[in-house]
Amino acid sequence: MNHLPLIIKREYFTKVKNKSFIIMTFLSPMIMIGLVAVVAYLSQLNNNSERTITILDESGMIASIFENTKNTKYKVIDKLSLEDAKKLTQVQENYGLLYIGKFNDVSSAGNVIKFYSEESPSISVISGLESKLEKHLTDLKLESQGVDIEKIKTSKIDIAVAQESFTGEKTSKIDSIVKLIFGGAAGYLLFMFIIIYGNMIMRSVIEEKTSRIIEVIISSVKPVQLMLGKIIGTSLAGVTQFIIWLILGGVLLTIVSAIFGIDLMQASPSGQLLNQAGNDAAMPDMVQNGFLAFYNLPLTNLIIAFLLFFIGGYLLYSSLYAAIGAAVDNETDTQQFLFPILMPLILAVYIGFFTVIEDPHGTISTIFSFIPFTSPVVMLMRIPFGVPIWQQILSLSILIGTFMFAVWFAAKIYRVGILMYGKKPSYREILKWIKY
Repeated sequence: MNHLPLIIKREYFTKVKNKSFIIMTFLSPMIMIGLVAVVAYLSQLNNNSERTITILDESGMIASIFENTKNTKYKVIDKLSLEDAKKLTQVQENYGLLYIGKFNDVSSAGNVIKFYSEESPSISVISGLESKLEKHLTDLKLESQGVDIEKIKTSKIDIAVAQESFTGEKTSKIDSIVKLIFGGAAGYLLFMFIIIYGNMIMRSVIEEKTSRIIEVIISSVKPVQLMLGKIIGTSLAGVTQFIIWLILGGVLLTIVSAIFGIDLMQASPSGQLLNQAGNDAAMPDMVQNGFLAFYNLPLTNLIIAFLLFFIGGYLLYSSLYAAIGAAVDNETDTQQFLFPILMPLILAVYIGFFTVIEDPHGTISTIFSFIPFTSPVVMLMRIPFGVPIWQQILSLSILIGTFMFAVWFAAKIYRVGILMYGKKPSYREILKWIKY
């Protein structure tokens, strides 16, 4: 008799009715959104804080280039010594003092420019000052050599190399960024899902084994059915929890942004960059190219491949987690077995982020997208860059075949190890169990 549906139902409802599961399902997104909101609020306060920088320009050639901005005010002083300027800056509690000494040659100006402050200044502030000074001093040097600066500015040519495939499909640099985001998010999501819910499956097996409930269950259920039931039931519970996290997280983000007036995008590093570039004339083109890059994504292929590789990769690793849970009596003993399983998964993430990004169709990327223990992550990262369908089908077929072998392999360990107590097994003993 096939007891698999009953086992799946039992595992699912056992998980979702558990108090800790319910609490963490609703508490986790609240904690995460709370942390994000606090960080965003603090970042927003930091970005909105006003700084006043005192400038003492003894050369009389540079101070005029500094113009007040929304968050930075410049106060130029003269006829004061450096020591008096320092004291004045401290008394007025300004952010710092930019001192520009006298110089005869523009090339040596860098030797007489210093920034004084009570505490270590922000890297972005110093970088901004350096950028303004370098540009102005370079212009001064060129003018001293008889070069017409206006001619140089008008003769500057901006090049944006147009990209187009041999079939006529137009792309851009932003396309690669969008593809990287989608591929990286898919691969990282699978990585985290396997670790979180694979451990849940392993703990479930260990708990039933140590409570001796398994001895009653195993008398009427085949070990393979019991293992598959645990994997599928726990997976469905994980999917349920994940969907609740997405919905609740989205609602909480909206509420936090509306009530507290926190702009989460503006507070993020990428949002700050976009805000700084907001006045750039090329910004509309960047936005347009971004939308074009999104529409150029093979969305149908991405969704189908994501579901298939996600399920295949998760089931493959889950069967191994279940086998480990059956082989040991407590979580402490799992460490020696977890490392060999996690290694290919960690390797897949590194290959994805450091190799696929640079060359998605290279030899390394292609090979690792066919190896079943790395293909779910690497192939998901490659697909946005355009992977032939035959490669996807071949990779998925190898993954499914490996999963079926892993289930058989894990079931061999499961049926023996589930009834073994009080002894920490070695790799040699586990190999013997497979031969039974």
